[in-house]
This record gives sequence, C-alpha cells and structure tokens, in this order.
Amino acid sequence: MATRQTSSSGKPKSPRIQVVLPEELCHRLTALAEQECRTVSNMAKVLIQQGVQRLEQAGSDVVSAPTVVSAPTSTERLRSALEAQQPRRLRGAPRRLRLHRPS
Repeated sequence: MATRQTSSSGKPKSPRIQVVLPEELCHRLTALAEQECRTVSNMAKVLIQQGVQRLEQAGSDVVSAPTVVSAPTSTERLRSALEAQQPRRLRGAPRRLRLHRPS
C-alpha cells in the first residue's frame, strides 16, 4: 500500500512506494535518467506511467483498481515542445562584441 505524507505546509504529498530492483536494472535506470537529465525517481515514475498506459490501451485487466494518469507537467510540456522544434541555423557568422573603454 502506498504511503501518503504531509508537508510542513499541511498539504498532502504524493503517495510513495518502495521498490526493490536488481542491481543491473538499477544501473540501467540510472543511465536512462542521466540521458534524460532526470532524477532516478522521476525516470522511474515516467516509465511506470508509460507502462500503465500501454497496458490500459491494450485492454489488459492487469490493473484492477482505477488509476489516475496525471496530465503532463509544465516542464514535460516545455520539453516536448522544444524537442518537437526543428533545429535552426544561425544567419552569418557570429558578431564580435566591441568593448567600449572610457578614454
């Protein structure tokens, strides 16, 4: 059962679970997290969300309790928007800055 904690401001925190992973899988998860510039915990959350969505889309009855898939956060939306952009080339060579030195 997931545990729920309360922050110092009184707002409830997200439920927390504890997972035991084989060492090799933990190393792979850590490497993926580094590639995506995420924490290991956030990477695990993203991968779990994707796996649950795939199972639900496949019509599997593996998940018996109703699940809530959170909407993408603003950070995830920004990241997706930036990744979707086409690379742009600079026009011309970069200009050098001239430093104005008082006489």
